[in-house]
Amino acid sequence: MGNRVLVVDDEKLIVKGIKFSLEQDGMEVDCAYDGEQAVELAKQKEYDIVLLDVMLPVFDGFEVLSKIREFSSMPVIMLTAKGDDMDKILGLEYGADDYITKPFNILEVKARIKAIIRRSTKKVSVPQSDNKTIVKGNLRIDVDGRSVTIGDREINLTAKEFDLLELLITNPNKVYSREKLLSVVWGYEYPGDVRTVDVHIRRLREKIESNPSDPKYVFTKWGVGYYFKE
Repeated sequence: MGNRVLVVDDEKLIVKGIKFSLEQDGMEVDCAYDGEQAVELAKQKEYDIVLLDVMLPVFDGFEVLSKIREFSSMPVIMLTAKGDDMDKILGLEYGADDYITKPFNILEVKARIKAIIRRSTKKVSVPQSDNKTIVKGNLRIDVDGRSVTIGDREINLTAKEFDLLELLITNPNKVYSREKLLSVVWGYEYPGDVRTVDVHIRRLREKIESNPSDPKYVFTKWGVGYYFKE
């Protein structure tokens, strides 16, 4: 069976076109035309990726994403209006893995979907990650199970947040530029801007640091990038 994709948009012609194109690549595609329907489908089935428009009836895309993040870390790509930077940043803040601006090229959509699915189903390739479990202080990462705990509390990370943390923690004290993180973690030449990394790092800190403004795990090398402090 191919990868399972949920396409959510109230413009039925757009949905029809995306569904046809993805099915040509062997993917299994479900469709939703409002936010409420999208949330119900996401609860019923674990999708490999969700393609989610911002402007939707009943619940908007941000509400849908927020509700999905309450029970799942399945990857989500937001569809935003061209040039609307606020929608892009908000989508990332709510836990989206990526965004695509409308109007879009279907070939770009398919490339983004495949890249994120590929990164979500495979570990970040790093030579130091022979251990199945990584422990740093009270932070514990189950690499195979893709789970993170702090003490006895499990932390719900999105696919991209987990990949970022795994890459940084398995290469302690190595500083990665934002451009390098986009290339390694997102797995393709990202057409957007490096704020994507900044937002994901900030969300990661909010989840794993007791005081995000005074981190003890993920640090910033000003003017250079980010690193995990040994």
